[in-house]
Amino acid sequence: MPADDIPAPKEPADALAAVVALRRLADQLEDAAVEQAMRAGWSWPDVAEALGVTRQAVHKKHSKRLIAAGVTLRRRQ
Repeated sequence: MPADDIPAPKEPADALAAVVALRRLADQLEDAAVEQAMRAGWSWPDVAEALGVTRQAVHKKHSKRLIAAGVTLRRRQ
């Protein structure tokens, strides 16, 4: 979708605030989806592939939070 086709607030401050809100929402959705996948038995490589990142990146970003949430994480075999 070309940038001209994206509806955006007329004021730069409002547009930037919308970007911040969308990033926060995207992070929350990612956190929830990763937790759901890991609770369903997905592996780190499975989650990483679905997100289009490396296994190391997804592990670094989510492992501590998942452990704190009581999620049993799969070990490499």
